[in-house]
Amino acid sequence: MKSEPSHRVFVLMGVSGSGKSAVAGALARELDCAFLDGDFLHPRANIVKMAAGQPLDDDDRAPWLAALNDAAFAMQRTHAVSLIVCSALKKRYRDRLRAGNPHLSFIHLQGDAALIGARLAARKGHFFKPEMLASQFAALEAPQADEADVFTVDIAAPLAEVVEHTLLHIRSQANQ
Repeated sequence: MKSEPSHRVFVLMGVSGSGKSAVAGALARELDCAFLDGDFLHPRANIVKMAAGQPLDDDDRAPWLAALNDAAFAMQRTHAVSLIVCSALKKRYRDRLRAGNPHLSFIHLQGDAALIGARLAARKGHFFKPEMLASQFAALEAPQADEADVFTVDIAAPLAEVVEHTLLHIRSQANQ
């Protein structure tokens, strides 16, 4: 019998191309749990702005982060395990997601720019601009020791190993 965590939300965070969606999808299948791609909660104005090639600022992100915070709250109340994919690159974004959600923690999928760039470049039909990845790394405020609720996973290993390592962490959080 599997030991699963009780009413926990795990936010898979990291720069674009770090494997957040792939890892979360595999975890959701293995754990049979709730899964939300945070990008689905962007307001229409953000989607229009991004489609026009304009970067979002903190004011644009505020309603999106509030919606994600509310979604995390609802998910933890109704599901034993929930996964949310969200880049959460800045500490203040992670703090906003944490607010009022004591059973929320982060899984930081960490890799270097060369590895992630090579993976993005290898994707079939993927529109890849190196400066887009550079801007992600420039924006990233890597979690520090004061963020004890962040578990970091090195993504240099094959996807199956990254998923297994992450799964072990999630299961270790059972009943906490």
